[in-house]
Amino acid sequence: MKRLLCVLLAGFAFAANAQQPAPTTSKPIELKAGRMQVQARPASNRPDVAPSFPGGADALGAFFQQNIKYPETSGVNNPTGNVLVTATIEANGRLSNPVVAQSLSPAQDAEALRVVALLPAFKPATRKGQPIPVQISLPVPFGNGQILKVEQANNKDE
Repeated sequence: MKRLLCVLLAGFAFAANAQQPAPTTSKPIELKAGRMQVQARPASNRPDVAPSFPGGADALGAFFQQNIKYPETSGVNNPTGNVLVTATIEANGRLSNPVVAQSLSPAQDAEALRVVALLPAFKPATRKGQPIPVQISLPVPFGNGQILKVEQANNKDE
């Protein structure tokens, strides 16, 4: 009797394990800039063409180098790095609502917002040929020779 009970329990345990799906070993798909996949049903407010600075990233870097004035603080070294500013590029190409998303120091944050306000109009993002507003993340460099990359964030309408 005990033997029959053990055989039945072992059979139930085997059946329970057989019904569970095997864990997948494949990694999730990672989308990278320049290697994006076409979507079957893209969001109605996703741009077809990203916004761009007139002259490209090199011109944007030159603009920052010409216009950033490093804050002078008595006896304190200013940290180097990027102040990350998020803003919306409106349908007319102008930046609006700049906000510091990642800070370096209060003086550098204020300078980054001042310089971002001076930026000329971007070429706006477009969806089906029509300009649309898009939120971007813009790194403003302080004391580092890093190449600037404008990252596209969520659309304003989302």
